[in-house]
Amino acid sequence: MDDEGFEGIRARTKRGSIGSQWWSRRFIDLVESFADKGRLQRGRAYARKGHVFDLKVAPYEVTARVHGSAPDPYEVALGIEAIDADGWRAAERELASRAVFRARLLAGEMPPEIEWVFAELGLSLFPYSAEDLHLMCDCPDWGDPCKHAAAVLYLLAEAFDDDPFLILQWNGRGRRQLLAALRRGAETEPDPFDMEDEPLTASGFWTPPSGLARLRDRPATPPVPPGFVLRVAPPPPIKIRRRPLTDVLTPVYEALTPE
Repeated sequence: MDDEGFEGIRARTKRGSIGSQWWSRRFIDLVESFADKGRLQRGRAYARKGHVFDLKVAPYEVTARVHGSAPDPYEVALGIEAIDADGWRAAERELASRAVFRARLLAGEMPPEIEWVFAELGLSLFPYSAEDLHLMCDCPDWGDPCKHAAAVLYLLAEAFDDDPFLILQWNGRGRRQLLAALRRGAETEPDPFDMEDEPLTASGFWTPPSGLARLRDRPATPPVPPGFVLRVAPPPPIKIRRRPLTDVLTPVYEALTPE
């Protein structure tokens, strides 16, 4: 069958790099750093000509079918050394404890710094070497990757462009499950302004304060000298009867200062 006859998923980019968002570019840059360049080039051509269809992202595995030279399409699966349950619990606690990350993820955004959060926990969202990827295809080509698997890798990057949460899905945590964990973390996080109320009674009125009022005693603030603001603020370019405005106002401030 002619290449142009395939009606599968076609890569949006017609030339150059595939992947437009930081997370998809990060993924492709890593893959291109350790995979065979020639096979990747043939995979890009397949991705742009519509050879790939039925692309599905599930926890720990991406599957697709790819038209090749055989009459029937080849079955492709992309496995990853994904994050286990304990790792995800630690990641969710950490993300929930950081208000900025929690807010951006709940808003559907993928902050670039999220990769650092996982790295601090000894976890990785992306494959850093060929050993981190398990590429399977039932074609006769034993290359790693074969052009069919390479085509799926490139189209997976464009799927990441459309939905960055697919990266987390592939790593073992679906969007709904992650966001639910972040909301729970937000509910259980202590509120620094949530102080325990105490009943106000005559007997306890003069007792040592508690809650927000439980602050360290501080020495009395020395009085501000008269006209202090006139000394520290830039003088306005205004004159009254040829006198600077600050000279006119200084005796007024002095007169208003209590004895």
